[in-house]
Amino acid sequence: MDTQTFLIAAIIKIALVAFLLLTGVAYTTWLERKIIGRIQNRWGPTRVGPFGLLQPLADGIKFILKEDMVPDNVHKGLYILAPMLALSMALISIAVIPFGETITVNGTQTALQITGVPQPGQPHPGDINIGLLIILGVTSIGVYGIALAGWSSNSKYALLGSLRASAQMISYELALGLSLVGVLILAGSFSLRAIVDSQAGAWFWHIPRWYIFPQLIAFFVYLMAAYAETNRIPFDLPEAETELVAGYHTEYSAMKFAMFFMAEYLNMITVSCIATLLFFGGWHGPLFGPPLLQSLLPVFWFAAKIFVFMFVYIWIRGTLPRFRYDQLMAFGWKFLLPLAIANIIVTSFIVAVWGHS
Repeated sequence: MDTQTFLIAAIIKIALVAFLLLTGVAYTTWLERKIIGRIQNRWGPTRVGPFGLLQPLADGIKFILKEDMVPDNVHKGLYILAPMLALSMALISIAVIPFGETITVNGTQTALQITGVPQPGQPHPGDINIGLLIILGVTSIGVYGIALAGWSSNSKYALLGSLRASAQMISYELALGLSLVGVLILAGSFSLRAIVDSQAGAWFWHIPRWYIFPQLIAFFVYLMAAYAETNRIPFDLPEAETELVAGYHTEYSAMKFAMFFMAEYLNMITVSCIATLLFFGGWHGPLFGPPLLQSLLPVFWFAAKIFVFMFVYIWIRGTLPRFRYDQLMAFGWKFLLPLAIANIIVTSFIVAVWGHS
């Protein structure tokens, strides 16, 4: 692939993925308000557009047109930088996530992934072989946006929220990272494409060869740690409206507040993508129909699995109460962390005795 073709393909993929991501974020808020409304015996958005489908557009226009107020006595540079840092880190992590097989357009092979260049003869064209490490590193930097927001706002509520977020991230990042080690041992690679490829096919009785089955405990640990990392109920202590008004973004308004809001939902999508790739076979699923349909179906299966995870996110929000902070920390250090370590030990022993298969 020559440089010009690569650049054109990269720009098209970036524009398409950015559009789909931002649209997905907007309509995740609509879906959340609808589902929570039904759980609580309400209607949710109904007035703007049919079934309230234009409500995200109205909310976006409202954020853009609102007055951007900056309180007195804030550290203005860091106050402005914080939401930008949180949003940019959430967007960057998406860049290394593959969302389908390679496709051929006019004889040119291109990978369904923003980063990477297809290399002839390589087993995983267009792949970054340490993609998982990049995602973990970038997403862990995102908490600095929350910490800076709390400190620079010169507000006790915001500061308490950012301190909670920092302690929560440190506590649950360990369990989240360790929960993935079992999958890495089974797959023998850090490459996200290699991990997905290792889940192709089926075990006896046509059971999908997904790592959710041998790594069910690891998936549970990952799911709980992911909820805590994204500050969602029942682990939304950094916001905790009943205690801290709105936590770290108490002093933010207009588009700065919207950027924190978008970062939270983008992180939810990232978490769902990693769970899909590592535990549920990625884009693998039944293929049927003409060749064009078969080339697009993997993207559909990938998106469908992500949708299921996002639905579970919303369902849990409408079902479970918030933890106390001491319960949150005890759950992470005394239960999830030992469970993740035990899973690694058992998985290592089984692989050492019986091999990867």
